[in-house]
Amino acid sequence: MSIYILGIESSCDDTSAAILKGTHMLSSVIANQEVHRKYGGVVPELASRAHQQNIIPVVEVALQKAKITKNQLSAIAFTRGPGLLGSLLVGTSFAKAFAMGLRIPIIEVNHLKAHILSHFVEDEHQKNHPEFPFLCLTVSGGHTQIVKVNSPADMVILGKTIDDAAGEAFDKAAKIMGLPYPGGPEIDKLAKIGNPLAFSFPEPKIGELDYSFSGLKTSFLYFLRDKLKVDDDFIENNRVDLSASIQHTIIAILMKKLRMAVKLTGINQVAIAGGVSANSGLREAMKQESEKSDWKIFLPPLKYTTDNAAMIAVTGYFKYLEKDFAPQSVTPYARGGF
Repeated sequence: MSIYILGIESSCDDTSAAILKGTHMLSSVIANQEVHRKYGGVVPELASRAHQQNIIPVVEVALQKAKITKNQLSAIAFTRGPGLLGSLLVGTSFAKAFAMGLRIPIIEVNHLKAHILSHFVEDEHQKNHPEFPFLCLTVSGGHTQIVKVNSPADMVILGKTIDDAAGEAFDKAAKIMGLPYPGGPEIDKLAKIGNPLAFSFPEPKIGELDYSFSGLKTSFLYFLRDKLKVDDDFIENNRVDLSASIQHTIIAILMKKLRMAVKLTGINQVAIAGGVSANSGLREAMKQESEKSDWKIFLPPLKYTTDNAAMIAVTGYFKYLEKDFAPQSVTPYARGGF
């Protein structure tokens, strides 16, 4: 009997639905919210309202593209957290009501675990996946952590940020330089034509596998403040080199701890996941390390680096096999790890 999982992702500003048959993706639909661009960041209230408008059409289109009916669904998986509480409430409430009407189980999914398991979604672009155990650097605007993945249900955090995430450092640096939101991709674009060694910024010295990016953000801010006292056009004249240099520093920090994790665990299967895994500099650093240190690396297709429902559905599939279902009383949570 075929297992069809509907995944629903609504943790931030994108409303997404996907349907998987086992681990094979049949459809994936995302409704973006352009309204946040003019505010320079996601406005939670506007995000939750947009989710309410988008979620039914998105699910309907996902079913149409998958060429199945709602009565063929085996279960509904949804993001429980972490994320914006108002946005999560929309996805959770819809999943509970839809599943109750269909008399099928619901499966709550941790957003961070789903990013890691996105490597197991099968489609025309992705057929190979890591073997257990493997290491995964999960890096996004809200989280940065190194995880030892023993199985879909058994993940251990080896190191994490003690303050700000790498993606937040990218976005903050971009905002300081006057780049549009979202800032990370803008820095990546400019860094391709800049000199990564033009400027140097300090790297934090903290515990073994943990990260810290708050000091780097402050250092970058003070560096530009001092330069602007001398030259009002310093940012304008050096934007590409500044972008390349800050990106080079962030990636160097990420890779240093990841190399340490490989050495400590002896595991050379290494994946990356999360929004910042789309960064071309980080992907290139992973490829270079693979050639240098004989790592077997796994880079997710770009469409699986951002928030998407396919990763929710594949996580739901693995939990379905274990009959790990959630009660109708389940509620979302805004903060927390695994």
